[in-house]
Amino acid sequence: MIRNDLRNIAIIAHVDHGKTTLLNEMLRQGGAFRQNQVVEDRVMDSNDLERERGITILAKNTSIHYGDVKINVIDTPGHADFGGEVERVLKMVSGVLLLVDAAEGPMPQTRFVLQKALELGHRIIIVVNKIDRPDARSLEVVDEVLELLLDLDASDEQLESPMLFCSGRDGTATLTPQQQGTDLRPLLDTIVDYIPPEQGDEAGPMQVLISSIDYNDYVGRIAIGRVERGVVKANSTVAVTDYHDKEVAFQAKLANLYQIDGLTRQPVESATVGDIVCFSGISDITIGNTICAPDCVEAIPFVKISDPTVEMTFAVNDSPFAGKEGKFVTSRQLRERLYKELLKDVSLRVEDGENTDSFKVSGRGEMHLSILIETMRREGYEFSVSTPRVLTKTVDGKLHEPMEQLVIDVPESFVGSVMEKLGSRKGELLSMAPIGSRMRIEFLIPERGLFGYRSEFLTDTKGEGILNSIFAGFEPYKGEIPKRATGSLVSFETGDSVTYGLFNAQERGTLFIGPGVPVYEGMIVGSSPKAEDIIVNVCKKKHATNMRASGSDEALRLVPPKNLSLEEALEFITDDELVEITPQTIRLRKRILDKAARLRAQSQKK
Repeated sequence: MIRNDLRNIAIIAHVDHGKTTLLNEMLRQGGAFRQNQVVEDRVMDSNDLERERGITILAKNTSIHYGDVKINVIDTPGHADFGGEVERVLKMVSGVLLLVDAAEGPMPQTRFVLQKALELGHRIIIVVNKIDRPDARSLEVVDEVLELLLDLDASDEQLESPMLFCSGRDGTATLTPQQQGTDLRPLLDTIVDYIPPEQGDEAGPMQVLISSIDYNDYVGRIAIGRVERGVVKANSTVAVTDYHDKEVAFQAKLANLYQIDGLTRQPVESATVGDIVCFSGISDITIGNTICAPDCVEAIPFVKISDPTVEMTFAVNDSPFAGKEGKFVTSRQLRERLYKELLKDVSLRVEDGENTDSFKVSGRGEMHLSILIETMRREGYEFSVSTPRVLTKTVDGKLHEPMEQLVIDVPESFVGSVMEKLGSRKGELLSMAPIGSRMRIEFLIPERGLFGYRSEFLTDTKGEGILNSIFAGFEPYKGEIPKRATGSLVSFETGDSVTYGLFNAQERGTLFIGPGVPVYEGMIVGSSPKAEDIIVNVCKKKHATNMRASGSDEALRLVPPKNLSLEEALEFITDDELVEITPQTIRLRKRILDKAARLRAQSQKK
């Protein structure tokens, strides 16, 4: 059976190359919205965090009707930490739109997802986006994409992939960069003509591979997958099996069945070969499982999800301010929430920690875990987290650690300071080439070498540098990397910070707080330029006397404090420090709050 009325595609690209914006215009021109409907930018980024950060975190399905053809489109994340999402959803489609920025060209994540698509034999449509940028270099980018395809051993057919030039923001597409398009018809026509229609055995026993999981408090787990064979029906009994885990074998009843139509899920009674379906009713189902007819149990081969590379300890908040701001503060509530996250995020691992109040949480990178922390914080959870640690493994008796391929674009004047910093962090130079007026430098660097570097990099390059990295496998341990060169300014007592105390403390380093902020003994209130901690009393008041010299009460001038974001706080802390997360505040603190106990612990370590 050949479904000429159906195409399944995914949009893949590096972060910030314009996937979601282009898809917004495709939906608009495909008639998904009413003519007078007010539509937000990036309508597919439904999550608050996605909107604020301007990134896609979860792969999302939608569909566009173009003429008689229904085009199922999957918007995928571009950030490397969410690469697990992209690997899986590529099994649901028959072709991909490879989106490349007309100025930046192919980046690390472009290479990663393109390689996965080529391995699956998918047809590729190359889309050079943002051709309206003043620094666009469309024809050079086309050559770079062809070089990348050759580098990844693309087939002759894949090398002959059609190329289009788009402005996602304006909703235009053309076949040559010199022309100014009027709409996205050339792109939609190319999808219909070039991407193969779905096909399969409609009369055979039913088979669906689960490639994505959603979660809903009312119906529980919602599984999403493509019908590979046969017909799937609502309220039918099915068998569940798994290609990698032979122990998964049980029967269940499939309850509600949906298909994606535009931005909504529409209930249907049945779906056939090629349809992307969502269904609820099976509580133990997970990504990689295969749903089959009970009389023909066959598992479909599936990409094994890559192992996590970074671990953090999440623990109950035990600071003097514990329980004042959070709604969920106990270890039971924290445990429930972390294990609930496993239901929809298969790249995550959660284990019980060394004591009943802590949990080891592993993910694909710092960004992956910081998104989880921020989400929980907004839900009203209060807890503390440790500094990130990389997960090593032993191969042939040798210790191996995760490596990152790092691509940096900087103005030429900053190349020296970048090379010096990355050299000290065990970075190995792979290539260096001019891109327009800037330099593109590629490094292979241990993942732990990047902890704390991002904010340092932005300072070194005066905010002009672009830094991207992607997991590049495990390699033998590269040796010790020097710890951060700065120390912490630690509060001496509990109270509210006052201007007089802060004025005296700011001479010792950079402050993270202003006046009128509640602090406690052992809380970190700033950073010191020396590689040692300094105790400061930010609650100290100026004592009044009956003899006052003229000018002694002039206004004290405070330097504006540096407000740390969650990522910056995680990058700043060392092994003996924690980040305290509450719905209203992010605080940094010493693991041991009492000064005398802290000094004793340090002397015992030595």
